[in-house]
Amino acid sequence: MLLVIVSDSHGDTNALSLIRERHLLDADLLIHCGDSQLPANHPLLNEYLSVLGNCDFDKNLLKERIEPLTLGARLFITHGHLYDVKYSLTRLYYRARELDANIVCYGHSHCIGAEMVDGILFMNPGSVVLPRNTKEKTYALLEISETSFELSYHEVQSGKVLVKESFKR
Repeated sequence: MLLVIVSDSHGDTNALSLIRERHLLDADLLIHCGDSQLPANHPLLNEYLSVLGNCDFDKNLLKERIEPLTLGARLFITHGHLYDVKYSLTRLYYRARELDANIVCYGHSHCIGAEMVDGILFMNPGSVVLPRNTKEKTYALLEISETSFELSYHEVQSGKVLVKESFKR
């Protein structure tokens, strides 16, 4: 199963369209981790499983989502501001445990990053418009198999792979 994960697009529909078109045929699920700054009923945002970020104005977006996936994966999507992810993943970790999630996608910090903690993959795709820990604007692909999570970070305009990581399940 292939997930395409974006965050913090802050109104940039061009980036969301480009990523969607690039992965239209191979993606099983498009995910937006908040701060789209688009209305919940925007046609492009409707293509993504989306959550509410601290800069979003449409309260019709959910604050968090839990999605059962294939291969025993359980996905938790949140923006991250409600869990202070800029400082620590501790609160997010305990929420993921409460929800029995083994994949957590979050944004807010605009920084790419991933780590596996007690069998839970935490990953942040960075920002498609305003990156903080890289010069490149980024999004992520997550390939889920029975034995691993294969994660890659991509530059928005070119689709070039910037970082690849593999995590055993």
